[in-house]
Amino acid sequence: MSSAAGVSLFKQPKAVFAVAFACVVSFMGIGLVDPILPALSAQLHATPAQVSLLFTSYLVVTAVAMLFTGWVSSRIGPKRTLIAGLAIIVVFSALAGLSGSINGIVGFRAGWGLGNALFIATSLAVIVASATGGFAGAIVLYEAALGLGIAAGPLVGGLLGNISWRGPFFGVAVLMAIALLATVVLLDKTPKPATRTSLGAPLKALRHRSLLTMSITALLYNWGFFTMLGYAPYPMELSAIQLGFVFFGWGLLVAFFAVIGAPRLQARFGTAPSLYGALGFFAALLLLIGLFTDVRWALIVCVIASGIVVGINNTLTTQAVMLVSPVERPVASAAYGFVRFIGGGLAPFAAGKLAEHFNLHVPFVVGAVAVVVGIAVLSTGHRMLSRADADMTGHGASDDDIAGEVADEFGGAPGAIDDELQVAHGRHAAPSRS
Repeated sequence: MSSAAGVSLFKQPKAVFAVAFACVVSFMGIGLVDPILPALSAQLHATPAQVSLLFTSYLVVTAVAMLFTGWVSSRIGPKRTLIAGLAIIVVFSALAGLSGSINGIVGFRAGWGLGNALFIATSLAVIVASATGGFAGAIVLYEAALGLGIAAGPLVGGLLGNISWRGPFFGVAVLMAIALLATVVLLDKTPKPATRTSLGAPLKALRHRSLLTMSITALLYNWGFFTMLGYAPYPMELSAIQLGFVFFGWGLLVAFFAVIGAPRLQARFGTAPSLYGALGFFAALLLLIGLFTDVRWALIVCVIASGIVVGINNTLTTQAVMLVSPVERPVASAAYGFVRFIGGGLAPFAAGKLAEHFNLHVPFVVGAVAVVVGIAVLSTGHRMLSRADADMTGHGASDDDIAGEVADEFGGAPGAIDDELQVAHGRHAAPSRS
């Protein structure tokens, strides 16, 4: 398998594989609990809205902690930050398995989210710095790990959950302990950054329109995505192992289209048209789920098919965020992660309340509307996505595109455009191909 840069994804340093394996296990945690949601609701006598807090506590804490990851990493170094995150996940996933109440699991999932934030924000930077194949190849490798983790999570959760609802939590603890050991042994000591990141850097970064536009788009997309992930299992009325196989099929499509489909679509149509198409298709699928919630086969088909657009969106959005952000990549990753995970965390809880007050159709329809609004937000940054394509192909950006982007950033003030055009030329220079 080759990356977009033409370098085999398998010809990587051992350290890259160690971090990538940890990424797989980390992303397994997103879909791991999906097959056991109905079992948790029944065995712990909790409502679906209460069970949805497993997503909310995990993702909201991940989002808030993202604001501090750069501050931590710039002081203790990326390797120590990775190790700290992995160790926290091991401890809290094991504690969640030992818990006997839904409130206890929700609380331990919050601690899990803290470790997840430290790991996620740092792992991408480490892979980009260590992987062969350049920036595009590193992103594809990262998304391959994400896709594999998302695919394996529900299957592992279903297999272990078929034994006991505690099984998936203990399974993650064991796998993360292995990933922790591999990271300690295989990843060389990483130097601390030359400059320390301030606590307020991620929030300041969101003042840049390009980063804010992509972040809000991701928040609205994640609203629909986590509504589906958190609530689609209930109307399916399947066993844990059956749910595991449904979401395994979904995850395989996520992995395939993240690694193979997204780069090909991007090369043929460009980033913006590919994202518009993926988000539009996802909104249509969510609407169909909302309309045919009671039709099991239709629900299953729509959920599995959504893996296509989730994979495309994940890869292209990650690339675009890293390319259009006028700040350091760790800061951009933290700011972007903060906004998008807030949407993912709040969506399952809001969906639960909507389902309780109306019916189970309404959350999915609201999720579809959120994704449509996300498309509208993304369209306001069409020019910056064109620049991202230019940077990816190494052709740079035209004066008109640069001036237009500066006008967007500075409200169209002629003086600002003149003053910033030379600075923008430096930022838009085509990346070297050494």
